[in-house]
This record gives sequence, C-alpha cells and structure tokens, in this order.
Amino acid sequence: MRLLLVRHGESVDNVAGLYAGSRDSSLTNHGVLQAKRLGAHIASRRTTLGPIRHLFASSLQRAYHTADAIAEACQPQNGDSTSLVTPSVIRIDDLREKDFGLSEGKKFGAKETDDGSESPESMRLRIDRFLDLHLSPIIDRLVAENAIVVVVAHGIILNVLLKALLSWYPPKSPSQFIGERPGSEYLAPWSNTGVLQARLERVGSNASQTLDGAETFHIMIEHINNVDHLQGLKKTRGGIGSSKFDSRQRTMDSFFVSASKKRKLED
Repeated sequence: MRLLLVRHGESVDNVAGLYAGSRDSSLTNHGVLQAKRLGAHIASRRTTLGPIRHLFASSLQRAYHTADAIAEACQPQNGDSTSLVTPSVIRIDDLREKDFGLSEGKKFGAKETDDGSESPESMRLRIDRFLDLHLSPIIDRLVAENAIVVVVAHGIILNVLLKALLSWYPPKSPSQFIGERPGSEYLAPWSNTGVLQARLERVGSNASQTLDGAETFHIMIEHINNVDHLQGLKKTRGGIGSSKFDSRQRTMDSFFVSASKKRKLED
C-alpha cells in the first residue's frame, strides 16, 4: 500500500506570513485550485497506485477542505462501475498543527520566547495516538494491497508523523530515507499541497513477527514534497488568488475564461 502525506493548500495566514498553528485559517482561492489539481493528479494515477481506501485530515478547515477536494476528484466517473467510491474524509483533532500559544497570529520572526507553544512531546503523543487508533490497524490490513491511504495535515505535525512512522516501521536501511536534512529539526519540506509518498511493505515470514507486529513492516520513501500537479498553475493577478475562498462566489473557472470567450457567451 501507499501512504500519501499531504500538506494543505495555500491559506490566508500563509499569504499574510503569520504563525497559524491552531488558528482556523481558510484556504485562499489559489489554495483551492492547488487542492483540485492535486485531487485530479491522484485520480489519474489510480491504475498505478490503486484507489483511496482511507482519507484522514486535520480538523482545521485548511486541511479538511483540501482533503474534500481530493475526495471529490477521486470519485468514480459516470459509467465506471469498477472503481471503489472514495471514502468520506475523517477529521482528526490529533492531526492539528502545533499550537504556537501567544504567538498565534503574529508575523513570522516575531515569535515570543516563552509563548506557551506546544511541546514536541505533546505533538508526539498526539501522533502516536493517531497511529495507534487509526493508521496502524489500516496498515496491518492493507499493507499487501494496491491501495492508497491519504493524510492531509500541516508542515510541522507532518514531520512529527514522519518521524513516528520511521520509528514504528523502520526502513530496510537508513539510506532508503532520502528526506533527512542535516542540521534541521525537520526531516522533510512540505510546500502547499506538497506530497510525501511512501510505500509500506511486509517483510519476513509470519513466524518472525514480533508480538506487536511492528517489526514485520518497513517503510520506503518514494517521493518528497512532490508538486508535479502544480506545473503551469499561476496565481491570478489583482489579489484574487490570495483572497479567502468563498464557495458562494462564482466558480473559480470563471476567472480564467478569456475575454473573447466571454463575448461569445454573451452573444
């Protein structure tokens, strides 16, 4: 099985350059387009990677709206009776971003020293709970299948999740993990809608399994911060792309209709 760890699309606080850990910042119009592009990209690879069997997201809207776009794009098309229906997004509080305490909403670089930010230990406890209650049982069940599990969250907490996965399911050799950056507390970068793709596989015989089964699985990182789906995507001018997305507005496609086409439609 494949595991896709995805960062949410561009948010309003991203554009403003603010610490937005636990703040429920919404996606921008550009962020919605990024999410739709990613969904279409994953759907186009269904034959190779398999269908999405589970889709988890942080309970902050910038993450679960990104996940919703992926789910919508991956639903079977009309007449395609062979594809599985993509499951609904499961929102998980434990996948929320690091809480920056008193620094929430402040400009990058203006973070206070003693602001009550969430500790690494607290984040790891949340992630271990997510693994124990949700992800690990799914890996046990789907590891040998051609299937995808998607987790949509935030850059810092995704790094905590990645570290935990490497601990729970060690690579065959350290060299297989290509994302570690010397001198950085983060193992891998995540751009908006950047994807880390990993493969989980069973190794050894059933007789060699440990009591908890963890050592019988290995993780292999195949792609880090993959943004192939964003090729050619440019932010619209005039502040439209950076504005907060509002589903009540006209569809984003209408912003890209050429003037000549608009005239034809009016005629």
